[in-house]
Amino acid sequence: MSSTDIQITILVDNQAETPLIPEHGLSLWIETEGRHILFDTGQGNALETNAAVLGIDLSKTNILVLSHGHYDHTGGIDRILRQAHPAGVYCHSGAVLPRYAIRNGTATSIQMPQKSMAAMDRLPEQTLHWAQHPMRLLETIGITGPIPRETTYEDTGGPFYLDPEGDRSDPIDDDLALWIRQDHGLIVCVGCCHAGLVNTLNHVRRLNDGLRVRAVIGGFHLLNASRDRLEQTITALRLLEPEMIVPCHCTGKPAVEMLRNALGNRVSPGMAGRPYRF
Repeated sequence: MSSTDIQITILVDNQAETPLIPEHGLSLWIETEGRHILFDTGQGNALETNAAVLGIDLSKTNILVLSHGHYDHTGGIDRILRQAHPAGVYCHSGAVLPRYAIRNGTATSIQMPQKSMAAMDRLPEQTLHWAQHPMRLLETIGITGPIPRETTYEDTGGPFYLDPEGDRSDPIDDDLALWIRQDHGLIVCVGCCHAGLVNTLNHVRRLNDGLRVRAVIGGFHLLNASRDRLEQTITALRLLEPEMIVPCHCTGKPAVEMLRNALGNRVSPGMAGRPYRF
């Protein structure tokens, strides 16, 4: 792989190629310009095993980016930071908030695990970067910071709250995406798109002078999306014309099927073990 090539490997996903371990979560390994970026860590149970099978050395992690603070994206932080010291960590400050999902009257904690938060607390100040606004990681790679919620049909995708009583809705303001800029367009990595897939892609384009989106990889959180939301999302994707759409994790099988029926072969469902080279 040349220094200008980009390779993104799915390390953790709900689906996995044999003999990798599937897990409800997401983690992407990004290699470019001699640098190694880990985007999310899944729940932490599959990450190291899958990386070893794929021949990926997690101790080479230079940068750890957290898309948001849910447990299924932040569970392996403590293990990574023990191996890859001192990797720079980038996330929104809201990623460490207590948060809950409430279904059928039962509240379940979905916040970042305590071990991960403790590992974050131990980080030297100079290696922990709170992404309250767009930031550059390298010359051609950046993160969005908070994503403006502009569409009328996109929401966070679930019954999310900041308290177990359900009095305070969680807007998941910490949701962010990573973008990589090439001459041919933008490659966008997303965790769950709690800000909305279309909001996310539009914001990434604004940060890059309107450059087209070439590919988007990650969780789209369309599992509970209405048909109207799915149809409007497809209409927006047709206008954006990405070459490659790789739905993972929380996208949901019905949404993936609808995306594939509407957009054809450009939609390629992801799973742990699959590499993508640009």
